[in-house]
Amino acid sequence: MEKLPLTRAGQQLLDAELRQLKSQDRPTIIKAIAEAREHGDLSENAEYHAAREKQSFIEGRIKELEAILSRADVIDTSKLSGSIKFGARVKLLDEDTDEERNFQIVGEAEADLEKGLLNIKSPLARALIGKDEGDSVDVSTPGGTKSYEILEIKYG
Repeated sequence: MEKLPLTRAGQQLLDAELRQLKSQDRPTIIKAIAEAREHGDLSENAEYHAAREKQSFIEGRIKELEAILSRADVIDTSKLSGSIKFGARVKLLDEDTDEERNFQIVGEAEADLEKGLLNIKSPLARALIGKDEGDSVDVSTPGGTKSYEILEIKYG
């Protein structure tokens, strides 16, 4: 079974979401289903069907999180240094627009581009791995080739 790399912060976020789903969301939806059942005919009860659909989503997410956490390989990024690797916080300069962007290279399960958490399997992360400050990388994107200069690398 393949291990999934996670940062300590990513593991903590997924753990917190799992606890929330199990301790609060699951009991709430079970109660909502029980209340909807009390309204009678289930075949035309929209509340019941919506609650069952939400329960299905919650149970699926719980299973997904449990699977991720059971296969997690938590990496302590504070002990890393040097060229770019998993866990690195990288400041990049878009050479076309002169816009600075900050990313942290993380595992698939915790990636969120809007928060600057870059999936290690993404084209940009793969291009950055092994590079040092001052290096330039070219990345093929759906919008064409983008060029970035690596301004800073931090860990921890």
